Amino acid sequence: MFTPFSVIGCSLELLRTGERGIVTFCKIQDEKIHTKITSIGVTTGTIITLEQQFPSLIIKIGNISWNIEREVARAIYVRIIDN
Repeated sequence: MFTPFSVIGCSLELLRTGERGIVTFCKIQDEKIHTKITSIGVTTGTIITLEQQFPSLIIKIGNISWNIEREVARAIYVRIIDN
């Protein structure tokens, strides 16, 4: 018998439209990506909502929406918040 499970954490890129997550860590290997992440105010504990997945990723932090590249979204890991 299998026990139920759920995904509670993932890369920001894997969230579905409308889902929210709390940033748990950032896996940064490129200085350009690091600069972008810090310039939009992403730190551990930041709450992010994915507003749009396609054609571009649009996230919302607080009351501000940001258009980010997929490489940036791949570097941000979040714990999904139940809506």
